[in-house]
Amino acid sequence: MAEETATHATTEAAGHATPFPPFDTTTFPSQIFWLVLTFAVLFVVLWRVAGPRIHTVIADRRSAINKAIEAAKQARADADAASAGYDVALAGARARSNALAEETRQGINAEIAKAKAGADAQATAAMTAADARIEASRGAAKAHVADAARDAAIAIVARLTGETVSADDAAKAVKG
Repeated sequence: MAEETATHATTEAAGHATPFPPFDTTTFPSQIFWLVLTFAVLFVVLWRVAGPRIHTVIADRRSAINKAIEAAKQARADADAASAGYDVALAGARARSNALAEETRQGINAEIAKAKAGADAQATAAMTAADARIEASRGAAKAHVADAARDAAIAIVARLTGETVSADDAAKAVKG
């Protein structure tokens, strides 16, 4: 260490301090030469080796992306065609189901109309029979009322006057 201090002291003592090498103006020409040489080599390596490789990778990637886009467009077109086919099939199925439903509805309405006509015919027949029974009952009731009125007239005359009246005379008196 003593030696180092002595060397350092002698350079300073002589008045001549060594500057920092990159700032030493005496080395500028060699520094510029090496700078130009290094940049030239780097430029040639990038231009001849790395540049084409980067360009190839970018071109391959662009080609892969374009192929993927074309495949996606084709898939979309296929999906649209399938969707259109599905819509057509769905519309056909809806039309068939509506036609079947309408046919079934008409069949059911025909059966309902037939059953209604049968029920109306039964009701009309039952009403006719009931009217006939009512008319028969009415006639029988009139006959019973006439008989009851005749019998009542005979009883009233017998009770009031004490005489007996014939059934024919009492019937004529009640009718007229």
